[in-house]
Amino acid sequence: MKIISTNISKIKTLIHNGKEVKTGIFKTPTNEPVVIEKLNIIGDEQADLVNHGGVDKAVYAFSHNHYEYWKQTLENDDLAVGAFGENFTISDLDEANIHIGDHIRIGTALLEVSQPRVPCFKLAIALNNKNSLKLFTQHYCTGVYFRVLEQGVAKTGDSVVIEKKGSHDISVKKLFQAFFDKKYVGYEDILLEALTLPELAVEWQEKLKKKLAIKSE
Repeated sequence: MKIISTNISKIKTLIHNGKEVKTGIFKTPTNEPVVIEKLNIIGDEQADLVNHGGVDKAVYAFSHNHYEYWKQTLENDDLAVGAFGENFTISDLDEANIHIGDHIRIGTALLEVSQPRVPCFKLAIALNNKNSLKLFTQHYCTGVYFRVLEQGVAKTGDSVVIEKKGSHDISVKKLFQAFFDKKYVGYEDILLEALTLPELAVEWQEKLKKKLAIKSE
């Protein structure tokens, strides 16, 4: 794996459904190295600090391999890297082989996989497609959120290396699919196991507890 593109953004204000919306999802490539700190990447802005950035969402990566699928699905050959709001567009990043708690070296920074990405309405705005949230959720390839274990610097072309694998089989894709796919065989056992993982983001721990409680009623 390696970084195909490094993407950052400033906060942009736009009008959506008659309301003013501030967002940092419109990320564009930079050729400069970026500094990865505990809560975010220096120079990359988030408008909604409740749902973006912070310890468990400090860095977001998306696979370059998914772009061809999305160009065809969205019928948009001009879809550019950074379109999904990712900080790093990475080659061969496979959510089925990336597990919660895995340690991954990106540039000089050491990151830990914390959770899948659940899309919000701003992704639909960025992709200019009202059906994109449903399509994104059904595809189960969400990209990966990381917390930062060791701060560092990364740039386009840097290697991306898994330095430590988790001792379980709860991948980012498996967790997301088990949560959203009602037909996924054994989904409840997967969610119960995921709840035992201390590396899983608090946000997702709460989501799982709520879903499992509803199931048991």
